Amino acid sequence: MATIRTSHAGSLPRTPELIAANKVKQAQNTARLAGETVSEADSQEYDELLKASVVDLVQRQRGLGISLPNDGEYGHAMAADFDYGAWWHYSFARTGGLELDDVDKWEAPAVRSEPGTVRLTSFGDRRDRNLFPDVYRSTFPGADTGQQPQFPKATGPISYIGHDQVAQDVANLKAGLAAAGYDERDGYINALSPGSASRIANEHYATEEEFIWAWADVLREEYLAITEAGLTVQIDDPSLAENFDQINPEPSFDDYRAFTQVRIDALNHALRGIDPAQVRVHTCWGSWHGPHVTDLPFKEIVDQVLTINAAGITFEAANVRHEHEWRIWEDTRLPEGKYLIPGIVSHATNVVEHPELVADRIERFAKLVGPERVVASTDCGLGGRIHPEIAVAKLQSLTEGAEIAGKRL
Repeated sequence: MATIRTSHAGSLPRTPELIAANKVKQAQNTARLAGETVSEADSQEYDELLKASVVDLVQRQRGLGISLPNDGEYGHAMAADFDYGAWWHYSFARTGGLELDDVDKWEAPAVRSEPGTVRLTSFGDRRDRNLFPDVYRSTFPGADTGQQPQFPKATGPISYIGHDQVAQDVANLKAGLAAAGYDERDGYINALSPGSASRIANEHYATEEEFIWAWADVLREEYLAITEAGLTVQIDDPSLAENFDQINPEPSFDDYRAFTQVRIDALNHALRGIDPAQVRVHTCWGSWHGPHVTDLPFKEIVDQVLTINAAGITFEAANVRHEHEWRIWEDTRLPEGKYLIPGIVSHATNVVEHPELVADRIERFAKLVGPERVVASTDCGLGGRIHPEIAVAKLQSLTEGAEIAGKRL
């Protein structure tokens, strides 16, 4: 019998108590960015709640049979039941040199690209949103992107100021791992990529590339704090593939690859000297529910993704727009020392995958690269995207399906 390890993409549903406390934290951060003085009088009570919540969550992951757990991204404040952006927004409180932006990223003017000159347009001008305007303008079930905070902009040199927060993330996860009986090396913590972070407005750096490399220096401090503590860091970089839909008109694949390479180079610079075995990188096509027909084919950048200094590669492989792409691995050689973390259950549907389907999906990858090089996972984060009860059911199907696949293999 083969052993199929299991994990997930990071975000897990928060408790009502934690969401209520996160609303206060998010309001405090908005006030800080606006230049207001913020009281930390309630910080001890929040810290105790956060630690207890993480310890409980890690134990619940153990009970579900998850092999490689994390803290559910609980240290990344999610202020609503339905919230797609905590994976990114958390960085606003950990970065100096930012102020509140008075331009709404959804209402900002459209930006047009030209061959050889690729630029991101506004969020509201994404090509899928232009193709399905009534769907995205309406309250059509499942097409909303949840609540968004006011975005910041860089008005001076950016710097990392999140040392206390990441140290708290590390301490809380380690406490959870110890309580649940995990090996410390099995735990991971999510952190933002330079390419994804750089999508806020820049009013200080001379060029976009300079801004991206500045983010690499900032976020490296978070990567080091996690890995030097003996944990794995998961780099969340949806922008690698998701940016394609935010370029209007659609660029050539060559132009997009050049645009993306700058972001990969900056990420590898941030990861320099860190053991790739302690790094996994997450790429996806954006986690919002709704029609996706302009997604970049994964085959167009998979070779670039494999050059990232990360042993684990996590990507969407369960949702109906990308499930067929498992065949990429029939022709793409997985470099020595790397392993796949394919999404086997999807965050994009309330339907709970049957364990037999889960097993079938796992076997596709295991037969191509070997069971020991596959970690069955979720397409994207489950927290803030589906109901907590559904999230639990999906993780149960994931681990049950992994057991079935292990027996077959």
